[in-house]
Amino acid sequence: MGEHGVRGADDAAAIREFTRALLSDIDALEELLAGGGIETGMGRGGLEQEMLLVDPRGRPACVGPQVLREARDPRLTTELAQFNLEANLPPQLLTSNVLTRLESELNEVIAVVNGGARAHDAAVLLTGILPSLQQSDLTLAQMTPEVRYQILDRAVMKLRGGPFQVFLQGTDELNITHDCVMLESANTSFQLHLQVEAEEFAELYNLAQLVTAPLLAAAVGSPLLLGKRLWQETRVALFERTVDVRSAAETARGGRTRVSFGDDWVQSSVLEVFREDAARFRVLVTREAERDPVAIAREGRAPRLHALSLHNSTVWRWNRACYGSDGETAHLRIENRVVPSGPTVIDEVANAALFWGVLLGLKDIAPGIAKRIAFDNVRANFIAAARHGLDAQFSWLDGKRIGAQALLLEELLPSAQRGLESVGVDPADLRRSLGVLEGRVTSGRTTSQWMLRAFEILRRRMTAQGAACELSKRMLEFGHLGEPVHTWPELNGRSSERVSDRDEPTLREIMTTDLFTLRPDDIVDLASSVMRWRRVRHVPVEDENGKLVGLLTTRSILEGLAKSRAGDDAITALDICDPSPLTLTQDTRLSAACQAVLAADASCALVIGATGRLVGLVTERDLLRALAPGQ
Repeated sequence: MGEHGVRGADDAAAIREFTRALLSDIDALEELLAGGGIETGMGRGGLEQEMLLVDPRGRPACVGPQVLREARDPRLTTELAQFNLEANLPPQLLTSNVLTRLESELNEVIAVVNGGARAHDAAVLLTGILPSLQQSDLTLAQMTPEVRYQILDRAVMKLRGGPFQVFLQGTDELNITHDCVMLESANTSFQLHLQVEAEEFAELYNLAQLVTAPLLAAAVGSPLLLGKRLWQETRVALFERTVDVRSAAETARGGRTRVSFGDDWVQSSVLEVFREDAARFRVLVTREAERDPVAIAREGRAPRLHALSLHNSTVWRWNRACYGSDGETAHLRIENRVVPSGPTVIDEVANAALFWGVLLGLKDIAPGIAKRIAFDNVRANFIAAARHGLDAQFSWLDGKRIGAQALLLEELLPSAQRGLESVGVDPADLRRSLGVLEGRVTSGRTTSQWMLRAFEILRRRMTAQGAACELSKRMLEFGHLGEPVHTWPELNGRSSERVSDRDEPTLREIMTTDLFTLRPDDIVDLASSVMRWRRVRHVPVEDENGKLVGLLTTRSILEGLAKSRAGDDAITALDICDPSPLTLTQDTRLSAACQAVLAADASCALVIGATGRLVGLVTERDLLRALAPGQ
């Protein structure tokens, strides 16, 4: 939500006033469309680059506002989290060397951010979801301190009526509860814009819906969330769940969420999209509206439509209809939001070339799409692409079934080349960008596939969080080289060399989080069995509310079993656990943890999160392995 000057929607009168303004804006747009007031003959493409800021350990660096102040670049703006920034590139005519120009400008703006980030020991990483993120990184403490984000959070949580549950299944399973919109900030995207004429909007919007699934299948790059291997593009599932503000009744009826692919084809006009969103979704935020936009439109000028633009920014269709105006000229755009950020600029420009090229190359078939494939099949293709990437199977035109890989290589890449050639894009630019796509699709080495393989290799030698941090560092290293992801080497499983004390890992990277715990009233025999089955020497004891009670060790278990065999069969975990075990925080450095374990003469330390709850455990073996990485 990039709008400034927004206000909360807490006052009923303010909501009514803003709703009237929204309806007036839609009427004004209808006037513009009827009077030919939308710009024509300008085939422009635009980009929004979201980027992550990470520290030398591959962890999120909450320095976005400071970097933004130092950069002083009008193309840059804040994002929801302090570890994110966004760059908005000026639109370019899709002709000549447009792909080279966009690649050059993306590299330039990233260099500007890196220049400002360097002073804060941070750097730009382009990825859809940062592998090293933890749930504790996604609280209100990390939110960018701007009123509009606070207003959005309050509005969403008010409609939800409390915390929300996120349940996702892939190779692993994620089931968490979260209490603010900051979980959405885990998503980082590369948004593609195409300016279209009013008369062709419906047909090209429908075409964009059709080709979104294969575009996503080729671009997937977010397979990991909070250490779990989920969808090939987990952003899709996560975003839809994090701003789901439906009531219980709406959910039961299958009502559409504010993040969605849509329900049906657009029949004739962009008005259908804006009217549906105004009717279906209540106002989340308000702002001062434009005076009499209908009159402005009738005078032949281009109203700003502030209310429509703000409401549109709180409805996140994967293909979004956008209206823009500089006060004199109005235009319409299709914004595609499915592509993840990164992992390199050349990969991103290749994704953009595919999207723009296919829309231009398949323009002739656009009028008949709705008769050749059911919308439900197109929506199912989108979910299949998000889940499976290039392994997805699609329902296609005229009842055809085809795999994503074959569809891209046999039909869509040639169509993209024809489309971009038709508007005069430089042949060398085309060969470079579409060649990257062809190499990625032919090899099957999408960003997600590379990440999952790298994570698997790293997990053989370190904990899940340690592997996630190491993966983030390797992506930063390879990303700065600028080579496309399908050419990246396979990892060897060894940690990258640490060059200074600031790179020293913390316990969040070393600790074990997959813990087996016992309740205070569990019998000693169960504790003994758990240790034997799981081959562990330490079992934390928690009460029914998750409060830490103590720690069971091999020694205490042996003592308890001796008492039990002596006739006392009522020995419980509470009777024999250490009620004051060594506890450390997630941000404790490796050297400090070693010193603490030695000083306490302990064989392990329990790791406590910001809420005081148990989040992990680190043993002597974990510490030794961290001190001798790769061994």
